[in-house]
Amino acid sequence: MLTEIVYEESRWQEIGLERIAESAARATLSHLGLGVGDYQIGLLACDDTRIATLNAEFRGKASATNVLSWPSEERAPEVPGAVPAPPVPMIPGEPEELGDIAIAWDTCAREARDAGRPMADHVTHLIVHGVLHLLGYDHLRDPDATLMEGLEAEILGKLGVPDPYRD
Repeated sequence: MLTEIVYEESRWQEIGLERIAESAARATLSHLGLGVGDYQIGLLACDDTRIATLNAEFRGKASATNVLSWPSEERAPEVPGAVPAPPVPMIPGEPEELGDIAIAWDTCAREARDAGRPMADHVTHLIVHGVLHLLGYDHLRDPDATLMEGLEAEILGKLGVPDPYRD
């Protein structure tokens, strides 16, 4: 398995998070030409209380958010809009840790409901988004956001999920 999930919130199991996360992560790596078997991603399936604590601890923002990510190493390019260098597995035959993602049930469910989107589609988008962050993509600078959002839309399209940036 590409994704290793720790469940702190049982409602995630009810929607089949394992299948959704694995599919989204595989599609992201494949789209970027990376070998699926060469990498591993940790995923924390939690609630708003837990993610608010993590958000405060790591980002100084004492509020819940939908998804957080912690890359195993800094991969972001210096030049705005540039493609990050792909990670290189260090030990042949051993999956390289890309990092960890946390996703919050309450915020995700509310966002999906408010947007009128199926929960599975919204979660698929957030996992793709999180994996791209682990790979060095970001959306703080406009050129980076354009690149990242374009990739998200392409990957989601291959998975049959509508572009979340177009209503």
